[in-house]
Amino acid sequence: MTQHLSVQGMSCASCTGRVTRALLQVPGVQQAHVNLATERAEIEGVATLPALLQAVEQAGFTARPHIQPAERAASRRAERRALGLAAAWAMAGALPLVLLEGWGHATGHAPPAGQWAAALLATAILFGPGLRFFRLGAAALAHRAPDMNALVAIGAGSAWAFSLVVLAWGDGGPVYFESAGVIVALVLLGRWLEARARGQASGAIEALARLAPQTARREDGTDAPIAALRSGDRLIIRPGERVPADGTVVEGHSHLDQSMFTGEPIPVARAPGDALLGGSVNQGAPLVMRVDRVGDETLLAGIIRMVEQAQDARLPIQALVDRITLWFVPAVLTVAALTLVAWLAAGVPAGVALGHAVAVLIIACPCAMGLATPTAIMVGTGRAAASGVLFRHGEAMQRLAATRMVAFDKTGTLTEGRPALVATLPLPPFSAARLLALAAAAETRSEHPIARAIAAASPDAPAATDFAVEAGRGISASCDGQRIMVGTAAFLAGQGIDPGPLEALLAAHATAGQTPVFVGVQGAAAGLLLVADRLRPGSADAIAALHRMGLQTMILSGDHPATTAALGRELGVEAAIGGLLPAQKLAALAGHDHTAFVGDGINDAPALAAADTGIAIGTGTDIAMETADVVLMNGDPRGVATAIMLARATLRHIRQNLAWAFAYNVALIPVAAGVLQPLGGLTLSPELAAGAMGLSSLFVLANSLRLRGVTA
Repeated sequence: MTQHLSVQGMSCASCTGRVTRALLQVPGVQQAHVNLATERAEIEGVATLPALLQAVEQAGFTARPHIQPAERAASRRAERRALGLAAAWAMAGALPLVLLEGWGHATGHAPPAGQWAAALLATAILFGPGLRFFRLGAAALAHRAPDMNALVAIGAGSAWAFSLVVLAWGDGGPVYFESAGVIVALVLLGRWLEARARGQASGAIEALARLAPQTARREDGTDAPIAALRSGDRLIIRPGERVPADGTVVEGHSHLDQSMFTGEPIPVARAPGDALLGGSVNQGAPLVMRVDRVGDETLLAGIIRMVEQAQDARLPIQALVDRITLWFVPAVLTVAALTLVAWLAAGVPAGVALGHAVAVLIIACPCAMGLATPTAIMVGTGRAAASGVLFRHGEAMQRLAATRMVAFDKTGTLTEGRPALVATLPLPPFSAARLLALAAAAETRSEHPIARAIAAASPDAPAATDFAVEAGRGISASCDGQRIMVGTAAFLAGQGIDPGPLEALLAAHATAGQTPVFVGVQGAAAGLLLVADRLRPGSADAIAALHRMGLQTMILSGDHPATTAALGRELGVEAAIGGLLPAQKLAALAGHDHTAFVGDGINDAPALAAADTGIAIGTGTDIAMETADVVLMNGDPRGVATAIMLARATLRHIRQNLAWAFAYNVALIPVAAGVLQPLGGLTLSPELAAGAMGLSSLFVLANSLRLRGVTA
């Protein structure tokens, strides 16, 4: 069983590690994953919800059951407002501290009254807006898992306590109230800016949540909240309004904007009997709709779940960060202590030694490391969703970025999936009309696009019984006392029918790009049906884009080999193999590494699951979409190149973020410790360290946000 919690109060990678360890100690928990950027915890196991909530709260954080995106967005806005207010109060108190310190430096002497005023201001900042650092930091230290809050609390608290002792002792030594107050003010300012940037990074979920209206108008003219809707309700959708739930048009004709689902800006026509998607916008005349699905059953709710799951992803690359942050903060505390001892042993004043130690504590905050991976995933998956590409699992991003070969199904994937009968070629004694009628009778039970085309060509076909289907091969049925077999040549051969006469008939006709359907009646070959399916408009562009990206392409189809080969030549793929059963598609994929398979049908599900990354066409079957890792909502095969491009860009930004975060800490911790100072080099005051720490996190967030500008 999978449970989700919303966790508040986390600020760095060490926080997520502490929450994870607390959850793993709960009896019944098998796995736990905590995401800093989304502030969510995913727990696998049979632990009870109260036990999970208690574990998180005992670790020093606030937890509650998973909330809806709209509520979470409101909670984040409230958090940003609270942080902004705290930062404003802290900055307002820090400014007089800086002025008092500057006055003391300018006059060469700070009067006692000025120092006591600085003490009061610093105390107000530390135990007013900055109290959160001490509260959370103390909890972290009590759990022997120090985090950023502990570093700030120890650093700022040490400077404040040292200065207070010096002032109370009255020996005229230097005080560092300014450092203590400014550190808290700058860290709070950085937290607020970081929260704002995180809000932009999570904008995809919030934007999707806003698509669902809060009320709906019933057919009788009364308004009802969305939560009160039930399947079968009839609603009025006026021009300019959003559709409140998934349903079907009952009355009226209009055009609807569905770009939020497909990424396509062109409105789609809707008439009685057509489906409506909750969240789409009515751009034409009024409609009356019947509600079919509400709440969590709607497509919009499903998309939000997919994006949330993808954003909560734990990529393999994140394991390196987890291993480092487990020991990072304790190591920083050790380095800070050694820095203090070393400078005191060198004979410098205690205040100077303390300043170096505090700078080490502040500069080493692992915030940037904790945000490096999840923020890039958040922005990348959100950008993909805006383009009609849904990553059902975030881990698929890392696999898709490594793709070397993309294999496509043909019918419904590269073609429109709406084939039409173009020729009927009977063998004596059958007429064309009789052959078509018998074949259509057998195909009425099949959902394959070619079967539907044959059935549609003979709407008055007689009724059939005793159906038997062989997946990927054909179907047999009884009609008018005769046994009918419809499918591939291999299917007829398996039924004891010699397909040779039909193969000769096929060779006598120019059938490039047409799919032959073999028909047998009462154990003998009866004739051929030729079906043609138009190429999707974006198929050629999709193959060309993949080739420009250096990828190999191929077609794996159950269609006739000659038809598949003709399409392969037209598109320029490296290989086009037809006549494949689902199991044979698996064998064809097994000979390649780092594969992606693109399909739309039930018979594609095994290949979608077996490929390193399965990509489903969103206009296909539910089974295909449930099996795939990535869904192209608009059905455009060009989305394959878009998905791979975004996956590569996201992984590239993650590597950039991690490189910056690690390099930042490795380079600046020695500088903050004052290693270069004896050589006349640079050193960092605690205030500069606080500013640099905040800028590091903002750099990572800004780099991740650049993904929003990536274009296909």
